[in-house]
Amino acid sequence: MKHIFLWVFAAVLLQSPASAKDEDYGDLVVSQVTSIYDGDTFRADIQGLHPLIGSRIGIRVAGVDTPEMRGKCEKEKQLARAAKQFTVGMLRSAKRVELHNVKRGKYFRIVADVIIDGKSLTSSLINAGHGVPYEGGSKAKNWCA
Repeated sequence: MKHIFLWVFAAVLLQSPASAKDEDYGDLVVSQVTSIYDGDTFRADIQGLHPLIGSRIGIRVAGVDTPEMRGKCEKEKQLARAAKQFTVGMLRSAKRVELHNVKRGKYFRIVADVIIDGKSLTSSLINAGHGVPYEGGSKAKNWCA
């Protein structure tokens, strides 16, 4: 079993960043949210994964952009705090957090559709006015305007 894990781990490490970013790794379940950075980024422990690769792993919510905590203006920082509090409320009260369509993003983070008790965090953030649709590339909105 130990040898199988080492082979799988080596295969993951040897993948090129481009292919890792585009590959869909399926679905995962969060066993515990360990910290929340902002409205669209948090850290969690992943159920069933070795702690080396599944403990306190960074997760970026796919399909949404929220204001940055270190924003360019005070307005963006205030909006970022509100978006973070919204996400904190949803994640802390969750009975089940699932990660669907899991991909590897920048900074070794997971990028995934985050489903909280059957509801999309992306849709919830957008519908509450805390985020805008985002599919990568340049920032989707100037929060200071």
